[in-house]
Amino acid sequence: MRRSLRRRCGVALERLGVFYGRRMANVGMCFDRSLPAAFVVEVAETLEAAGVDQLWVIEDCFYTAGISLAATALARTERLTVGLGILPAVARNPAITAMELATLADLAPGRLLAGIGHGVQGWMHQMGARPASPLTALDEVITVVRRLLHGESVTFDGRYVTMRDVALDAPPDRVPPVLAGVRGPKSLSLAGRVADGVVLAEGAGPTYVRQAVDAAGSPDPFRVSVFTALGIHDDGATARRIMAPFVCGMLDDGGPAVLAHPHIDEILERHRERGVEGIADMPAAWWIELGAIGTFDDAVRHAEALVDAGAEDVAFFPGPTVESAREDLHHVTRLAAALR
Repeated sequence: MRRSLRRRCGVALERLGVFYGRRMANVGMCFDRSLPAAFVVEVAETLEAAGVDQLWVIEDCFYTAGISLAATALARTERLTVGLGILPAVARNPAITAMELATLADLAPGRLLAGIGHGVQGWMHQMGARPASPLTALDEVITVVRRLLHGESVTFDGRYVTMRDVALDAPPDRVPPVLAGVRGPKSLSLAGRVADGVVLAEGAGPTYVRQAVDAAGSPDPFRVSVFTALGIHDDGATARRIMAPFVCGMLDDGGPAVLAHPHIDEILERHRERGVEGIADMPAAWWIELGAIGTFDDAVRHAEALVDAGAEDVAFFPGPTVESAREDLHHVTRLAAALR
């Protein structure tokens, strides 16, 4: 009798998103920009069959496009949530962006997450779309897109966005969250004011997740979706050695996520003095802040730490080839089961 009651209570807590004191996460996989477009069908169907929650399609210039990948993945599945990670704000007119998002939301109600960000400024310059103030451009685009999705008739006179009496003919019944794909403190503060949440890219550990929520002003509700690097091997040291060049690249980039690491001074010294070798043999505990890297249990601990810090969605980034992505699909399905 007691065992039956305990089981029923556990099920009830799980349905509420809590299990033995830990908030549940939505687990997903990213579709790397280098993967062939047709492969998205296999990935989406495999994730759905395994009960994984999400697929995030990556839009980077000048690779595969996010809207068409998302439409394909949604059309080939019935339950899977698909996230757009992320649409460059100035690459499309915001009225067209809203039309695209509304169409996807109507095709698959409740299964779309819409990420919009600054876009890599070098790429924006290449195609003649680099704004003098990326922050202002993102503010205006997200504001207008959200208003249109919520069924408003929009007249707007901004620095980068201008429209007159624009309204969607069929705004979605279930409006998708519009998340800002940003990383710096000013952009995070903006996200807290105008977006429904944020998408944080690879390198975001639990310390940075907390800092990002604080920088956004800790609004409630506020969705935090995190992309994280995936590198699993039966031998944790081997996994860390394989992923060390990736970490060195993040250190060279100097983004705020990696710089938030509690041991960043020691890490930078190792990188400066010994390069990849100095990173590869860092203490295993330090890697929890860098990605799902090490053994399977290390990857679970990393994801749990992200959730404890405030992440609602955790999406794992696979290897860049079809062969490596198929292997990582297996890891993601195991992780999704372990994190339920």
